Amino acid sequence: MIKHIANIVTGCRILGSVLLLFFPAFSVEFYIVYILCGFSDMIDGTIARKTNSTSESGAKIDTAADFAFVTVSLIKILPAINLPQWLWIWGVVIAIIKIGTIIWGYASKKQLISLHTIMNKITGLLLFLLPLTLSFVELKYSSIAVCSIATFAAIQEAFYVATGFESK
Repeated sequence: MIKHIANIVTGCRILGSVLLLFFPAFSVEFYIVYILCGFSDMIDGTIARKTNSTSESGAKIDTAADFAFVTVSLIKILPAINLPQWLWIWGVVIAIIKIGTIIWGYASKKQLISLHTIMNKITGLLLFLLPLTLSFVELKYSSIAVCSIATFAAIQEAFYVATGFESK
């Protein structure tokens, strides 16, 4: 049973992501489930390492859970906020870099490459925190910081994939 705890925590993030669809964005219920999903993302890998239960299938489930959480969060949050055009453009540029990196990695190595660099982790943390700060930090200021770091992380990942550099 201990060997499955990390995957159960990850599965809870998928369930939580589905639950988010039923709550209004920025409601108390939304924030509670959102924070629980984020917490599960922080601890599932640690639990897997501590219980010596890391696996390729667990990593794939984690990636699917991350994708579900991010997708549902965007579905709920984006319509509830007013993003300026420059921020949409910046986000598209970051996405193009990330997609280009995935394509380049697949074309050159015949596998999907997703690097868990420190900068990617910092970007993920900042993106997670962003909705929690909207009530006291203007989006135009917080988004500049997040997008700057996300841009650096995307370029760094592209460099690592292109050069074959192994990040730790």
